[in-house]
Amino acid sequence: MDKLIIEGARKLQGEIRISGAKNAALPLIAATLLAPGWHVIHNVPDLRDTRTILVLLETLGAKWQREGSTLLINTESLNNFEASYDLVKTMRASILVLGPLLARMGKTRVSLPGGCAIGARPIDFHLQGLKIMGATLDLQDGYVTATVKKHLTGGHVYFDVPSVTGTENILMASVLAKGETVIKNAAREPEVGNLIDMLISMGAKIDGKGSDRLIIQGVKKLKPAEITTIPDRIETGTYLIAVGTAGGEATVTNCNPSHLPALTEKLRAAGLIIKESEDSIYVSRPAKVQSIDIKTQPYPGFPTDLQAQLMVLMTLANGLSVITETIFENRFMHVAELKRMGAEIKINGNSAIVKGMDQLTGARVMATDLRASASLVVAALAAHGTTEISRIYHLERGYEDMAGKLQTLGARVRREKE
Repeated sequence: MDKLIIEGARKLQGEIRISGAKNAALPLIAATLLAPGWHVIHNVPDLRDTRTILVLLETLGAKWQREGSTLLINTESLNNFEASYDLVKTMRASILVLGPLLARMGKTRVSLPGGCAIGARPIDFHLQGLKIMGATLDLQDGYVTATVKKHLTGGHVYFDVPSVTGTENILMASVLAKGETVIKNAAREPEVGNLIDMLISMGAKIDGKGSDRLIIQGVKKLKPAEITTIPDRIETGTYLIAVGTAGGEATVTNCNPSHLPALTEKLRAAGLIIKESEDSIYVSRPAKVQSIDIKTQPYPGFPTDLQAQLMVLMTLANGLSVITETIFENRFMHVAELKRMGAEIKINGNSAIVKGMDQLTGARVMATDLRASASLVVAALAAHGTTEISRIYHLERGYEDMAGKLQTLGARVRREKE
């Protein structure tokens, strides 16, 4: 395994380009299962997770090739309907093949998912929705087997809490169902909108993009699509926070500022200068950061995937800040590692109380999940001394060439073998 070595306390300066969004690319890749033929997906990041789902598609009979950041995927000859434990255990998003496989093949067997240890994240919403649409479900030996006699049938699906992957799975299942499906309290994330754009280009009939009520009229068949993956808003936010924490100024390019309304508002409240254009964001920190409170919420609220990074910024702010996590119950595992770097943080239930201080200190730390890994990198960039971050395979699930990109901003970061 590799580790990152970061020499901190250096201001960041320059320009950094954002890759395609992992959380958008994965459902787009899964959606290719719905229609036989060659699909083309542009701006796909080369990550551990995207490689995993492509291997999964191979086991189902699909073929693919990569040309730069473009994927060409052929799903003409599917010959398997099972997603095995060996693949699904490494990435929760593998559950996204459940809906499209059932819609196209009438049967699927998918292992219950694994992935980051940040909470239970059950797939009950996915299964309840499919059951409403006429699927017969059987859970045995860690697998869910879903079957349908002739075809799925439209129905009304309500999510008690907006679920991104739940919404995406039901969307993909419903586009080939007979009749009308209505998804209420649907997730509104831009990644869901990206999937809707792809499905519509394939011939699906979907109304309500961007709202919490989606109406789908099922069609008999779909055609292959060509689509571009949206920029990664979480990667964008991570680098904005990194510059704000370490100091300096930078322009983040190839991003979509409209996808980060809650973050940019909070960063301005903390005292950072944020200037947005159509596809870039300029950030600088002219003075000491001011403490702010945040509460994670479904989109368009503050993203849970940026909570750990924002907490690092608050460790160097004036005063106390309260960070409340409402999405995942185990998403404060980075706190113990930040304390090793000198941070003053107390956990009270689902809230973290952060006392700002003058500086963090480099230390040996260990990544526990994807976004916790990113928070440790942000902390290391600002800390005095050298920080060693082990288990960076978590980081590589969601950030394309993070070390290389940070080097373009003047950061002293390198990879070494453990």
